[in-house]
Amino acid sequence: MQDKEEERSLINVEARLNKDGFTTDFKVGEDNRLWTLDGKKSYAVEDVKIVDFYRFEGETNPDDMSILYALECTDGTRGTISNSYGTYADQGIDAFLKQIEDMGKNLDKNSK
Repeated sequence: MQDKEEERSLINVEARLNKDGFTTDFKVGEDNRLWTLDGKKSYAVEDVKIVDFYRFEGETNPDDMSILYALECTDGTRGTISNSYGTYADQGIDAFLKQIEDMGKNLDKNSK
């Protein structure tokens, strides 16, 4: 069992996710696609699922707030992307992830 303090550390959560197979680092391109950092693969919104997310708050500075997303793509590629939230958030990442969330909500409505 992990210590609660350890779980709140971005580095420790990334390390655990890496052990669980989330080994690819992602970025969102200007083309509104999710890209591997090496630029070899890209994914459309419909090819990506948010598996989990973790919020982190800076202990001494509220501007140090970030969120880490664990993502899985339709081809089995698993990895992470992080973003600040609030004033310093990357709007491209936010918009891409919101589209994924919206698709999930729409799928849930259609399956009932």
